[in-house]
Amino acid sequence: MRQAVTRNDTVWQDSALARLFRDDVRGGLPLAGEQLDIMLRLLAALDRPVRRFADLGCGGGVLGAAILGRFPDSRGVFLDFSPPMLEAARAALTEHGDRARVAAADLATPDWRDGVAGGHFDAVVSGYAIHHLTDARKQALYAEIHDLLAPGGLFVNIEHVVSLTPWCEQQSDALLIDSLHAHQLQLGHEVSRELVAERWVHRADKAANILAPLETQLGWLRDIGYEDVDCWLRVFELAVFGGRRGR
Repeated sequence: MRQAVTRNDTVWQDSALARLFRDDVRGGLPLAGEQLDIMLRLLAALDRPVRRFADLGCGGGVLGAAILGRFPDSRGVFLDFSPPMLEAARAALTEHGDRARVAAADLATPDWRDGVAGGHFDAVVSGYAIHHLTDARKQALYAEIHDLLAPGGLFVNIEHVVSLTPWCEQQSDALLIDSLHAHQLQLGHEVSRELVAERWVHRADKAANILAPLETQLGWLRDIGYEDVDCWLRVFELAVFGGRRGR
């Protein structure tokens, strides 16, 4: 019998918080566009076509939608455990028809794999989701992803990692506040920088974050057997990293 675990990430099943992230935060993250560009560039560089992929903790489906748009022969499985996020993903992916399958799955248990039956994946991607898991569960999930990748397949994790010192964390927060503030102004919302900091950065749901050092996570990937492990883009606490399954 699986032992019950106290979790903080269930806050993401709240529709108001999910909407706040989708509408007010996601598009204003520093280098958000560049992160997507790097992901697509890496996928295009594979020596295999991207025909089947999974978007884990898909949220509103931003990563997977970009892949469907870039690779017209691809089909994606979009998984999340938050009902409002799944609803948003289904709405956003309607134009892709049956190329996108959206399903409920909880990355906190190995049972999430029940939602991806049908063979191996050319790519598995995830954006700002895995940091809600314990470190032990992160490592187990990385191994499960490796097992589901086809030979030569790629794992790309766009993720929130921990700062190694309080001073670095302060600089990361400052950049995030500035970026989100600029995003709000661009949307036509007249809000102060202080309000942005309070509402979108120093939020109560930050307790759901279990951040791990980037270098530690790269080590986990190498130990599991991933090849070409690297961090392809990083700005303070936001990183794009991953690796490939060997042939």
